[in-house]
Amino acid sequence: MKMFLVAGIGLAVFIEFLLISKKNKTAPDTILVLWMFLIVVHLFLYYLFFSQEISNYPFLLGVEQPLPLLHGVLLYFYVSFLTRQLPEKRKVLVLHFLPAIAVYAYLIPFFFLPAEQKIEIYRNRGAGHELFNTLRAYAILLSGVIYVIWSALLLKRHSHNIREEFSDLEKVNLQWLRVLTLGLGGIWLLVILFRSDILTFAGVVAFIFLIGFFGIRQAEIFTPRRPAADGNPQKETDSQLAVPEEVSQSQAIADGIEPKKKYPKSGLTDELAGELHQRLIRLMTEEAPYKRSDLSITDLSSRLGVHPNYLSQVINQKERKNFYDFVNAYRIGEFKRLVAMPRNRQYTLLSLAYDCGFSSKSSFNRYFKEATGQTPSQYFATLTESQAVSS
Repeated sequence: MKMFLVAGIGLAVFIEFLLISKKNKTAPDTILVLWMFLIVVHLFLYYLFFSQEISNYPFLLGVEQPLPLLHGVLLYFYVSFLTRQLPEKRKVLVLHFLPAIAVYAYLIPFFFLPAEQKIEIYRNRGAGHELFNTLRAYAILLSGVIYVIWSALLLKRHSHNIREEFSDLEKVNLQWLRVLTLGLGGIWLLVILFRSDILTFAGVVAFIFLIGFFGIRQAEIFTPRRPAADGNPQKETDSQLAVPEEVSQSQAIADGIEPKKKYPKSGLTDELAGELHQRLIRLMTEEAPYKRSDLSITDLSSRLGVHPNYLSQVINQKERKNFYDFVNAYRIGEFKRLVAMPRNRQYTLLSLAYDCGFSSKSSFNRYFKEATGQTPSQYFATLTESQAVSS
């Protein structure tokens, strides 16, 4: 177990070095740096306890007590910053640190005790502080459960929101955030089920390996953002998951709620909405902007000279679709048109899909099956048979 802990600490330090050395760090990057530093400290302190070397460093006794109350907070901060779902009043964020601050405040007298007395209290499992230990244990359990669930709910909401913003979800990858949320959730599950420090910190080491593996696969976690043409860092990257200002309308539509109720303060009248809808359809039909795989609602609204929120409103109300489904419906329609032409039989289905705006085989196959109930190959086979019969 010692070597396992040492390996975990070494990898955590290496990840921390990569994060610190990253240029053009954003607020989420800074949160991840702080969180990884906290993990290194927490894991190192447990190693000292596990190896029974903590008595050689009595000044460190008590430092670990509030740390479990901070992991969930930092996960929530990281997820909420990346998905832009922070509360409007940023000052309230400090309230999340109050439980940890309260624990440190309680421990102030303990920190000033003689080393021998501090060691004796630990040997007697916190004798004289039973109520504090009980309250702290419940606070840790509640903190872990609440923040993991909270972060998961933010991700669920965000997965709906990005469909109002992007036409291709491959580059707006939620996998990294899911790994962090599920990984930390797994650690808290170990805490709840087994109440074993060894199993819990073994889970922490496994969590660090997950961070390293998935962080390297999603290169933006450790590498600097690509500079834009003007030399300044891009405001958005694949790891910075943009979110529209409006709450997603697609869920409301799916639930049968009248879309216009979602825009009570909109300045877009029915007449202007109808006009914008006609311009939108004309643009999609004549200029086929959907053939750009990275088309976003911001791009499309710029071409129409309107605010993205207005365009989102029109698509939701007039088409009863979110932006993602609206654009990909055009891509599917264009694919069907191309694949029906005999002169295109020399091309693969995937090459035709790329011409229509799909960015990958997986996204094409997935959306085509959702839209038609068939795989592209099944559709092509059916089409070929029907054309053969008609001829």
